[in-house]
Amino acid sequence: MSETGEDQLVRRWRALLACHSTVSCALDRALQDAHGIGMSEFEALDRLVDATCEKRRMNELSGDMYLSQSALSRTVARLEREGLVVRSMCPDDRRAIFVTLTDAGRERHARARATQRAVLGEHFTPEHANA
Repeated sequence: MSETGEDQLVRRWRALLACHSTVSCALDRALQDAHGIGMSEFEALDRLVDATCEKRRMNELSGDMYLSQSALSRTVARLEREGLVVRSMCPDDRRAIFVTLTDAGRERHARARATQRAVLGEHFTPEHANA
């Protein structure tokens, strides 16, 4: 029986999900073991480090990430408890919340970045390019 276009789409979708799951689990485990943060916390720090301004609105950060607004709020709360970010109210819009990276957050990110890149390098080699 030959594979239809829909079958190919489903096969590719499932391969993408399997790759995401494998890499996500490996990242989460490595980051937690080595740096005490999970993949979501690292991603939030990474987005803040990449930001062109010192602080970002929470809704802008949410738009850049794969997390729901409530999941991002919990992630940022964990980072804040660790002293890696600070949240503050926007003086012009009381509904808006800013997230600012602390020096400790920048340092933790710098250490964790090498771990994240190493895990990505293990999983995204040329032989995985067409997966």
